Formats: sequence, C-alpha cells, structure tokens
Amino acid sequence: MCGIAGMMSYRGPALGRIVSGMVEMIRYRGPDNSGVWCDADHGLALGHARLSILDLSPAGHQPMESTSGRYVIVFNGEIYNHLELRGQLTGLPWRGHSDTETLLAAFETWGVEKTLQATVGMFALALWDRLERHLVLARDRIGEKPLYYGWSNGTFLFASELKALEAYPDWRGEIDRDALALFMRYAYVPVPHSIYTGIRKLLPGTYATIPSECPARYLPEPTTYWSAAAAARQVRPCDWTDSTAADELNRLLKDAVKGQMLADVPLGALLSGGIDSSTVAALMQAHSSRPVKTFSIGFHDDEYNEAQHAKAVAAHLGTDHTEFYVSSADALAAIPFLPSMYDEPFSDPSAIPTHLVAQLAKQHVTVALSGDGGDELFGGYNRYSWGRLIWRRIARVPVPIRAMAASALTRLSPEQWDRIGRTLRSGLPASLHLSTLGEKVHKLAAVLDSESQAELYRRLRSVQRETVSLVIGAQDKPIWADVQGRLMGDRDFSEAMMLHDLVGYLTDDILAKVDRAAMAISLETRMPLLDHRVVEFSWSLPLSMKIRAESQGKWLLRQVLYRYVPKHLVERPKMGFGIPLDSWLRGSLRDWAEALLEESRLRREGYFDPAPIRTKWREHLSGRRNWQYWLWNVLMFQVWLSAHARSPSPAVSHH
Repeated sequence: MCGIAGMMSYRGPALGRIVSGMVEMIRYRGPDNSGVWCDADHGLALGHARLSILDLSPAGHQPMESTSGRYVIVFNGEIYNHLELRGQLTGLPWRGHSDTETLLAAFETWGVEKTLQATVGMFALALWDRLERHLVLARDRIGEKPLYYGWSNGTFLFASELKALEAYPDWRGEIDRDALALFMRYAYVPVPHSIYTGIRKLLPGTYATIPSECPARYLPEPTTYWSAAAAARQVRPCDWTDSTAADELNRLLKDAVKGQMLADVPLGALLSGGIDSSTVAALMQAHSSRPVKTFSIGFHDDEYNEAQHAKAVAAHLGTDHTEFYVSSADALAAIPFLPSMYDEPFSDPSAIPTHLVAQLAKQHVTVALSGDGGDELFGGYNRYSWGRLIWRRIARVPVPIRAMAASALTRLSPEQWDRIGRTLRSGLPASLHLSTLGEKVHKLAAVLDSESQAELYRRLRSVQRETVSLVIGAQDKPIWADVQGRLMGDRDFSEAMMLHDLVGYLTDDILAKVDRAAMAISLETRMPLLDHRVVEFSWSLPLSMKIRAESQGKWLLRQVLYRYVPKHLVERPKMGFGIPLDSWLRGSLRDWAEALLEESRLRREGYFDPAPIRTKWREHLSGRRNWQYWLWNVLMFQVWLSAHARSPSPAVSHH
C-alpha cells in the first residue's frame, strides 16, 4: 500500500520540490521509500510514498516507467491477479515481480480500459502517457482506495489524501458549504464531492483523462469501466439451489481469500467474531499450514464487547489470536488524532475502535484482511428487512394521517417510552425486550410520513434531516449514490437499499474509515468479500438467498461459514462496532464538547446556526434525549475546522 500525489500544468521552477513536499504529508502511507518523476515541459510531476508489500527490492520502486518509456505510473493498491496477467503478457522482459510493473506492461499492450477491466484488485493510480500527453486517473471498482483531484490557482492536483493537496504552496482550499450540509446528513462527505470547492473524489469503477493542454478548472466526466448498478440489474439465472449457490459462494470466497493472501510481508486478519470476519478468518486458516494471526479488541462494557465471541471463533479455528481490552481512556486518547487521520470531516464513531484494532494488528503484521462488505452484498443490515416491512405497512395510509401518528409518537420522550417498555417487559417474550424502545419509536416516527421508498431510505440513513437550515448558506446537493440507486427502477426495496449502501455508505464511510485508520499507521487492509467476482455473484442471487424469514440477513454467507465454524459460536444479535458515546458526552467528554459547541464560537466561525445545536446539547446533557450522533457530527466538523485552521468561506446567506 502506498500514497500518491502529483500535479500538472504547473508554471514554476520548484516542480519536484513541491511534489516531494506533498508526498511527505502522507509519508505514513508509504514509509519504506519515496520518489518523484518530473516532466517540466508539461509542468507535470508524479510522487509516490511506498509501503513495500510485493517485490521489496528496488525493482518495485515508483514512480515507474514502462519498458518503452511511453508510460509513467504512480500506483496505490494491490493487483491480486497480476501473476495471471503476466502469463497473458508473454515475451516481455520483466525487471522484477511487482504488480506495478505488470500494470505498466498491460497498459502498453491492451490500453487503459481493457487493462482496468482485466484487473482483480484495489487501487488508485495516475498514469502519464508521454505519447498522447495526457494524465489518466483511475480508481478500483468499489472504491477501496481514495483519490482526490481538482484545480488550485491554475494547477491541476491529485493525491490519495487532501492533506497532500493542502501542501501545495498556492492552495486555495475553500470549504464547500453544500458538501458540509451533506456531511451533516450522512456523517461523511459522499462522492464525488469533497469538503473543498472544486476538489472531487474520483468515482469508483471509473477513470478520468486530463489532457496536458486543457483550460484551468477543466474536470472531465469520468469514464465507467465497471458498474455496481449494472451488476445489480443483471439478468439472473433461475437454476441456483441453496446447495449449489452455497458451493459457488464458497469457491469464489476461497479464491478471493487465497489471492489476497499474496504478500512478501507478514499478514493476518481482523476478527470481530461476527459472520463476515469469521468467514474470512476461517478461509484464511483453511489455506494456511500454520496458525493465521488474528486480532480483536474488547470493551469492558458488555453492550459493546464482542471480544469473547472472537476468541471462541479463533480457538475453534486454531488461529494465533491476540486481543486487547480497551479502556475508555484508550478510546478517548484517540479522539485528538481523528482530524489528522481523516483530513475531511468524518464522524462515524466506530473510527475509534477501528484505529485501535489496526494499531494492535500493526504490532505483528503489515497486511490485515477484514470482512467488510458482507452486509451490503448479502443483506445484513436491519434496515433491509425493517425498511421494506415499514413501507409495506404504511404505503397505503395517507401521508397526513401518518404525519399525525408520528407527532403522537414523539409527544413522549425516548426515556418515557423506555419506562413504558420496562413496565411491559415482564409480560413480553424475551425477543421483544428492547433496551432502547424509545429510540426505536422515535426512529419510526421520523420515517412515517415518507412519501416514497427513496425518501424513507434517505431518512433511515440520515443522521440529520434539516441540514440546509443548519448550515449557513448551504443548498441541497445531489449525490452519485442516489443516481445509482434510481437505476434499480422497480426492483425490490431491500435490493435498492443494498445497492445504494454498496455505492454510497460502504465506499464513503466504511472503506474510507478502514483505509485512513489503518494507513495512518502503515497497515495495509484487504477485503476479500469485495472481490468484484463475489460482488457480481451476489447480485445473481434471488433476495431469498440473502434475507430469510423477514429478518435473518446474510443467509447464504452463513451457510458457507457453518462449514467451518459451529453455528452456536457466531449466531447472536448484530452488535456493530461502537463506543458508549452518549454517556461520554455527558461525562468525560463534556467539557471538551462544551468548548466546541459554545454559542459565541459557533457564531464567530460562521458555518452553523447555533440555536438548534445549543438546544440539542442541553437536551442531551439533561438525559431527556439521546442526540449522540447528531452532536458528534457537529463536534467532528468543529475539531476538523480547528485542526485545519480555515477561515470561513463566503456564505450565500446568514441566519
């Protein structure tokens, strides 16, 4: 794994030095080696920071030129099938055994699009074509690796992370208030937007071609070489049985895991004890003649602790397991590092435990496989069942009546609903004992008056709904995931939600979270469930093979796992990877949060209307409502703003 950075159309004398400085800002992504290649005639420089995984010799050094000299590449990622590609590229003089060299040879032989379609892997790359005099940027199919690009003061810039762009001496980073409103809704900034005006994230499964002689601020529309939406809309075979589908998924996952175990450095697995990570660990162990290294973290709070389940799975598989129990002090100590780790606002609280388990793994390995992607591909999130059920129940009820019902439900606070639930608990079966009844009632009320399935899904995924009124001068902006979701047409609502999550939430939240949390300490992560052949297979299946009995998600994935791990070790309610944020904000984080949410400070900074923030902060402190995620969005922007020392960008209007 690595970090890349570069620029084009620069008219100045310090070309190489500037890109070296950009690379230095993300050197933790590649601490083993770095390099810069320049073409002064076109104001072009490519920079690379290397984390050596394959071909640790100088033959793997980047930037790398092709044999003919036509192409120069900087590449972040891994091509898992590169040895197979070499077998198809016969008669070439190989200098080493890196996948970077394989990519260059493929580009020379097959061209850009065919090469990208032939790869199995995760990547972000920049390819300079000296013959055509254009720069090609490309990103892997699902978006495991990040790539930002755009213009600043007449120079085209690109990099793995924003902080590399910010190192450009003439950087003109202006906060995009519309993107800020999107962040307040989703807890991340969705593709193709970034927190800065004029800077984009390259869409997954696309490449963009930028001519050396192009007008400033020109950003071409990316070309799609693979589409998750197209995979989701494929014509499905009718001959899958439960048994043959499980056999095929087992085969595909075994191949994906085997391919992703290719490394010249130590590797292991992040193990939570859930369905996805247990499947990956089990298949790794099946491929290994020695115990695979697995890693888990635990919390002393039982509500958030999965470590004992991971330990039981590891014991059954016979892995070399390491666990670390995290204190609240350990977790709190990570918070000050979040703004530098996530160099645009990001407020998924699970970023903290993700970084802590990555730190644990890094003490022993350089590469770690994880189970991310199983929920989106195989129907694991509760909303896939409950969203469809709710819509089925409310769709025929007139919206005004549903709005009245929602108003009635919210007349009682969540705490009052919780008291009612505790009173009724003795007469209800254990399956209906809800510890957070009030929170669930209020979540239901928030979606009752949705006018369409798309709106219901959007509300289910929204941390905040009224973001345009909260962010001064913001307007509602479309996002790519919404466009992709609409391509599902009249397909089942659960499947529409799964596709939307695959191209939105997974890419912009989960994959960004894991990449930054791990690369901040030079740990490479790999995700076998996101092998595009597994993704395409998952969409060839009927929904009934993913979700059964309305509520059991990941049915087929479970059938594969049961071949390796007894059912009783992994079957339990879905827990997630969380922290006790609500109580921390009322306790150990209270003074820190109060300083960031202070009214005069909010007014001075000029991004938010302070009134709703102060109201929700008081309600949270009093215990009347739990606004932990709503407030955490504001707090994570505030700490990011402080770390980046930005002056307020011009607002369209003020409240």
